Amino acid sequence: MPASWTLAVARGDLGRTTFVDGVTPALSDGEALLRVDRVGLTANNVTYAVLGDSMRYWQFFPPDARGLGPQWGLPPLWGFAEVIASAVPEVAAGQRVYGYLPSAGHLVVRPHRVDASGFRDASRHRAELPSPYNAYRSTTGDSAYRPDQEDLLILFRPLFFTSFMLADQVVDNGFYGAASLVMSSASSKTAYATAFELHGRGPRLVGLTSPGNLAFTRSLGCYDEVLSYDDIGVLDVGPTVYLDLSGAPSTRAALRRHLGDQLVRDIAVGLTNQTPNADAAEEVFFAPVQMRKRSQEWGREGLDQRFTEAWQRFTAVVSGWLDVRVGAGPEALRNAWLEVLGGRTPPRVGHVVQL
Repeated sequence: MPASWTLAVARGDLGRTTFVDGVTPALSDGEALLRVDRVGLTANNVTYAVLGDSMRYWQFFPPDARGLGPQWGLPPLWGFAEVIASAVPEVAAGQRVYGYLPSAGHLVVRPHRVDASGFRDASRHRAELPSPYNAYRSTTGDSAYRPDQEDLLILFRPLFFTSFMLADQVVDNGFYGAASLVMSSASSKTAYATAFELHGRGPRLVGLTSPGNLAFTRSLGCYDEVLSYDDIGVLDVGPTVYLDLSGAPSTRAALRRHLGDQLVRDIAVGLTNQTPNADAAEEVFFAPVQMRKRSQEWGREGLDQRFTEAWQRFTAVVSGWLDVRVGAGPEALRNAWLEVLGGRTPPRVGHVVQL
């Protein structure tokens, strides 16, 4: 079998990395082998590592299967892979799929519920993990796929799905009766994709960001107002919903002091740095919960159709907001990881690595 490689990070020190060489395993009946081809790296991937234990993200790609001890973890990535061998009659070699991938050259999956749209990985260790991460979409059966937009899918699809479901939940709840909706980390992809979905549909949208990102965030045109974190005191005092994507305790504290009981909803969405924000918020948004609700109400095809329509609206403008930086090879993947982990990636830049 051909040689393979794995990039792992120390679970207790995410800036410490190691490469391990190995051999891709032989397949058993019911398995297929994916070659990891092209992946992205954003703050979302750092989130997976930061919450790797509490949210079980480390469990998707066990290190022991690759000759590594439990102190190491494989950061999950989103991107494209190619089926290079298959012991599943319905899954043909050469098929290209989009999904959740390890920081490694190969992945063995156990395809289940195979249809024109792709398959799900039914490997035993993933059976109790959140199901949205186990889906692998075939490029030939994916209504959102376009060959010239692969890098946008790599960088934005999982983030945009979160944004789409977050915006949907806010609308579904009548904007919680708010006059203003304030979003932290407004320069982040998840935040401005959410704002893009919500702009013009209800309350005034206010983005909070660091002074260095003010110009970029204002240039997007999807917020009614963009302020520095230092200017929270100028916000209008009225019924306000806070969507916290930054995880900065000081921002929440400043909003609570300024707005008092006019802060009608405080929702933790995630984090773009390494400060967990879930404990301090009144509630936590988790996209699969709203997805399950809408899947029951709209059906899977209805949800896919609405997502595709929103995605097409978004991709019509987002390419003008993004500079894709493409690296090649495992070492470029490590360098991108360390840059994103260190917060050194400008908001206009998206890292894609061709492996």
